[in-house]
Amino acid sequence: MARYAGRGNPFAVLIAVLIAIPLYSIAAGTIPIVQALISKGLPIGTALAFMMAITAISTPEMIILRKVIKPKLIGIVVAVVALAIILIGYVFNAVV
Repeated sequence: MARYAGRGNPFAVLIAVLIAIPLYSIAAGTIPIVQALISKGLPIGTALAFMMAITAISTPEMIILRKVIKPKLIGIVVAVVALAIILIGYVFNAVV
């Protein structure tokens, strides 16, 4: 992941979010993974976006939500949360 979403790639945050979608973990479970990715050279914003996407918009999470929310609303939630995560990732990469 550090090779494809590393420094110098303008699509790094998008790639990290797309990789995170099929994964599922609690936030505490992603901390060691993110720490290893940062030590390999992944920018902080990209790592943060990856961590947030795993916990917030993962496919298993959406399957669970399907039991209580209509699919159209799930699509809206995923779109809004994904855009916010991507924006936060780019802002952190620009600032840090």
